[in-house]
Amino acid sequence: MNAQTLNPQSAEARVRILVVDDHEVMRLGMRNLLESRSGWSVCAEASNGREAIESALRLHPDVIIMDITMPGMNGLDAASRITESQPEIPVILFSLHLSEDVIDHFQKDGIRGAVSKGDAARDLVAAVETVLSGGNFFPTRKSPGKLTH
Repeated sequence: MNAQTLNPQSAEARVRILVVDDHEVMRLGMRNLLESRSGWSVCAEASNGREAIESALRLHPDVIIMDITMPGMNGLDAASRITESQPEIPVILFSLHLSEDVIDHFQKDGIRGAVSKGDAARDLVAAVETVLSGGNFFPTRKSPGKLTH
């Protein structure tokens, strides 16, 4: 599937978000959650890392939410390229499995946030708000073996 540019929900949308995931149902769920916020719109969707890079260069979104595991170019490689060429665009990585080692790697690569897919309903909006205000959003270890925010 090619990257798809979507019409903003309203002409007054202030926050433009690029959503990247190889599963259409995940993109739809993220779009519905994000666009429930006043002034937020998904400006484009991409299904792999290469499409994400192309869309980021073309559209200059305010924030990018990207899955890690995708065919072709994965989300880690795409996020690294985007943060090198466009460091002003915060990237939030989205994954089923987050560990302290993985999060440490993200932070060293300039990634501004990470959200577990299992916690998306609770954390995704907060993560976007945090990175848009200049902060970082990463789960922290609350107890042995469990990451939380």
